[in-house]
Amino acid sequence: MNETVADLIDIDDVVLDQRNRPLRDLRISLTDKCNFRCPYCMPKEIFKAGYKFLDQQAILSASEIIRLTLIFKDLGINKIRLTGGEPTLRNDLLTIISELARIPELEIAMTTNGTRLEELAVPLREAGLNRITVSLDAVDTATFEKMNDVAVPLEKVLAGLESARKAGFSPIKINTVVRKNWNDKTIIQLINHFRNTGDIVRFIEYMDVGSTNGWNMSDTVPTKELLTTINARFPIVPVETNYVGEVAKRYRLVDGSGEIGFITSVTQPFCGTCTRARISADGKLYTCLFSTAASLDLASFLRAEQDNDLILKKISDIWKTRSDRYSEIRSQIDSSTSHKNKVEMSYIGG
Repeated sequence: MNETVADLIDIDDVVLDQRNRPLRDLRISLTDKCNFRCPYCMPKEIFKAGYKFLDQQAILSASEIIRLTLIFKDLGINKIRLTGGEPTLRNDLLTIISELARIPELEIAMTTNGTRLEELAVPLREAGLNRITVSLDAVDTATFEKMNDVAVPLEKVLAGLESARKAGFSPIKINTVVRKNWNDKTIIQLINHFRNTGDIVRFIEYMDVGSTNGWNMSDTVPTKELLTTINARFPIVPVETNYVGEVAKRYRLVDGSGEIGFITSVTQPFCGTCTRARISADGKLYTCLFSTAASLDLASFLRAEQDNDLILKKISDIWKTRSDRYSEIRSQIDSSTSHKNKVEMSYIGG
């Protein structure tokens, strides 16, 4: 008999979806705004001056974020990841983290582009943030600026990473989206840069998230190809996962200088172990990164002063009907229409 992710965890009264996947991880987008214009996420020709972002009053307040986290905690989550847009653009970020840190047995992580870490690393650590992931697509200036498309200097992010290390964040994860003929020739340089730092570089296959990035399968570099390229320069061996449902396939460099990972959503889908729910900055619940519509408007329940038990039941009912497996069936979907009307990554986080 094949084991499911639910068979491999120890949790009482677990809420399972239609594929026996429990709800364990919550990702909350703090804002739909970002100071980068990465072509795979917020292409400049779409997200240009005058683009209509969410109104401030539509965005979840700090107290609403805490309340929803407590409700999801009762449903079994043990980890929250703060995303965006770029979460460090929230003026009340430290308040949000310090309040979340008061919730027992909750790991708090954040994904950022790193541009504000030089000033924020120590305050973030002191507020109670446990882990940081930094999105960084290259460590040569020309490629990095091409990927962020707003001429943010590479040195700013590298300085932020150094500040984060000094503040005690370890290991820091470096997320690199690999796009063919953009940054695929720089992956060895990236690994070499982060060897012996304790940071973990994770290569992400370029995905068809959202409707605006012009994704085409020919732009995706399969992880199998990356493994061949990397192994020729830095011999690597596979490592066991840290926990059930971990998205990255782990490898360590044989010379002992570090660890790398691969997120293979396109060529080697991991839908069967996906335990993640996502909340957009305006409080809508999504059960898949590739969703075309929200499953529930949580903000409307909060603002109608509905009690927590009712909201919990609504979420539970949604999760119990969840059957998402987009990455597994991607090849069966008409590629000319599959990208249309999908929610943008910048709206619900990666």
